[in-house]
Formats: sequence, C-alpha cells, structure tokens
Amino acid sequence: MNIYCGNLSYNMTDADLEDLFAAYGTVSSASVIQDKYSGRSKGFGFVEMPNQAEAQAAIDALNETEVGGRNVKINEARPRTERTERRPRY
Repeated sequence: MNIYCGNLSYNMTDADLEDLFAAYGTVSSASVIQDKYSGRSKGFGFVEMPNQAEAQAAIDALNETEVGGRNVKINEARPRTERTERRPRY
C-alpha cells in the first residue's frame, strides 16, 4: 500500500519517516518530498508498505497524532492523475 503523509515537520528525513512506520511492520520505501530548487522539505511524503494489514494499522495509529511538533495527516495515497502539460503564455 502506498501511504500519503502530510503536514510533516520540515526537519523530518527519509530515515525518520521510515523509523516512524517501521514500528507497525515492514517498510519498502519512505521518502520526504523536497523542493527541487532549494532542497528543503515540502512537508509531505510517501511510505510504501507491502502488507495491507500492517499499513492500515499504521494509518489508524498515526493519523492526527503529533510528530515533530505537528499533527500529521496519514491516509492511503490516491493514484496519480495525468496532468496536462502547461504551456507558457506569450
């Protein structure tokens, strides 16, 4: 299951996010999304967990809890939608 993690502390790293979810089961990957220009966290990330039951347990336990001074939003990630290409206006 792919899990969306929102309202994360800007100081949270990939390793911190993985450690947070590892308490509930096996984590395939964990990544905090960063701004491509500044390299600073955007305040959200994604975690992949192969076991559906473990992933749901993590969502239920962590959603709306305080992590790093912020109440995090944890839920199942929605599939990516196709984005239309933006063309510059002239």
